[in-house]
Amino acid sequence: MRKVLNRRLNSFACALRGMARLVRTQPNARLHLVATLLVCAAGIYFGLERTEWLWVTVAIVLVWSAEAFNTALEELADALHPQQHPGIGRAKDVAAAAVLIAALGAAVIGMLVFLPHLTGVAR
Repeated sequence: MRKVLNRRLNSFACALRGMARLVRTQPNARLHLVATLLVCAAGIYFGLERTEWLWVTVAIVLVWSAEAFNTALEELADALHPQQHPGIGRAKDVAAAAVLIAALGAAVIGMLVFLPHLTGVAR
């Protein structure tokens, strides 16, 4: 049982190390971090309801997940083929598009959640 627990803790430590690397090495991840903190602060300020927090959380998780997968793909591609390669370049572009899609979706969710609070329009 102790061995299983140690493996789980080690797995969690690896994930935290990956998150730290993501934030440390990726400028866009740092932007996502600032955006996440600002959105959470705004949510607290406006007293978001449970359902609003649900949507905001989904948006945040999707953007962070897309950024992490994009970074993982780039790291793996660069490790396997350090020289420029058209196929790898296309794969990286598509992975970056996934982050853009998630970020645009998060922006729409943010507008749907926060605009009524900002404008005073009834929900």
